[in-house]
Amino acid sequence: MKILIIEDEPKVASFIKRGLEENHYDADIAYDGLTSEKLVRQYKYDLFILDIIIPGIGGLDLCKKLKTLFPNIPVLMLTALGTTEDKLAGFDAGANDYIVKPFEFRELLARVKVLLKMADQSHEPGSKLIAGELELDLEKKTVRRGDKQIELTAKEFSLLEYFMRNPGRVLSRNDIAEKVWDISFNFSTNVVDVYVNFLRKKIDRGYDKKYIHTRVGFGYIFGDY
Repeated sequence: MKILIIEDEPKVASFIKRGLEENHYDADIAYDGLTSEKLVRQYKYDLFILDIIIPGIGGLDLCKKLKTLFPNIPVLMLTALGTTEDKLAGFDAGANDYIVKPFEFRELLARVKVLLKMADQSHEPGSKLIAGELELDLEKKTVRRGDKQIELTAKEFSLLEYFMRNPGRVLSRNDIAEKVWDISFNFSTNVVDVYVNFLRKKIDRGYDKKYIHTRVGFGYIFGDY
């Protein structure tokens, strides 16, 4: 597996590269956005580890560009920016996971393994998930409710996919965080609730029949009732 580390702090970048190589990964370093853009056109990578604050093109814009060019390659954001708003911005840019500095390498390694495993799990081409009038196309990455096409961010799409794969099951915030964000739920943040609210506005607002329901004290449940 080949990983590109996009990090402008040489000590941090070298530390990550050395740790990954000790665990049998091949790792390259780019200290700025321009260098990273050149490298991704020269080599095939399986994962990007990306800082937000880097010279040249910003990390968020670079993430969007990488996900446009390589939608199936996961992006792990590694940054000192740790507010809920920062995390939401990262996920909206297309990041698959988010770690705040300072960090422990063993946690980074665990996240890397999960992201690579998930990326390796391919869906059957053309497969769809359908619940009532809601349809999610796994290959085209599109969502429709009846005749209306619904635009979702990458993270909203993953959240809806998880809901649709678990109809009628009460999903706790911890369940959602682990399956959609690949992390243990941090009760000091409300990222899960914020994204569920985003998704509700897009798929349920204006309809009598709702798909996402709250179970107070337990979490959320998905169903067309």
